[in-house]
Amino acid sequence: QVHVVESGGGSVQAGGSLTLNCTASECETRRCCMAWYRRRPGQEREEVATIETDGRPIYKYTVKDRFIISQDKTKSILNLQMTSLTPEDTAMYYCAAEYISTSDFRRGDRCYRLYIHETFPYWGQGTQVTVSS
Repeated sequence: QVHVVESGGGSVQAGGSLTLNCTASECETRRCCMAWYRRRPGQEREEVATIETDGRPIYKYTVKDRFIISQDKTKSILNLQMTSLTPEDTAMYYCAAEYISTSDFRRGDRCYRLYIHETFPYWGQGTQVTVSS
């Protein structure tokens, strides 16, 4: 079990910034993949960003030049810095996590596969981001 907790959501005006944080304490002692997703009003959940085991960030194309994903040294905290926010970024943002094996870690594409197929088994409750025009 991985306990995933998001924080940092809020309300901002268009053009503003927010930083979301995700904590998965079990990932401090075991290798994990973690990722950010969001569900915009009336739409299905969509991927936002993840970090591959080799440290490469992977972004949805609509946020690539505005969001920055990062991880702390313990690999148990995943941050999402969001800038130049627009009303289209209004959504419930979710963090997801999964343990991975050493072989998956070395293979270097496990996080991407979990991310693109949305097959993470552990999810947080979400944090709301509202951007007003």
